[in-house]
Amino acid sequence: MLKIKRIYEEPSEKDGMRILIDRLWPRGLSKEKAKIDFWFKDIAPSNELRKSFHEATIDFNEFKTKYLEELSEYDRTHNSSAEPNSDNSIAAISRLLKTGGKDITLLYGLKDEINNNAAVLKEFILKKRN
Repeated sequence: MLKIKRIYEEPSEKDGMRILIDRLWPRGLSKEKAKIDFWFKDIAPSNELRKSFHEATIDFNEFKTKYLEELSEYDRTHNSSAEPNSDNSIAAISRLLKTGGKDITLLYGLKDEINNNAAVLKEFILKKRN
């Protein structure tokens, strides 16, 4: 199962594999306390897109559209998910979902639990798997 969770929430055994998907390290949080298994900065929104959303120069719908475009471009240019040794983080998450046998939690830093990059990435990965 693929879940999302704010990185500032207490880690849990139910999280399974914990993957941070933000470009910047969460402010005020130690690596020990975060308890992440992977940090996939490469599939986080670009700095330009992240800043536009945080500064409210674009709304979430525009952010989502542009982030989905970035994810599609990233996935296209980093081989396909069929490549077993691909450096594609999206493909890596998909492989872990297939073979990992445990839950995967995508971790994000935003306070908004609905309108965030993890929700968009989760949607992208699940659509790609179908």
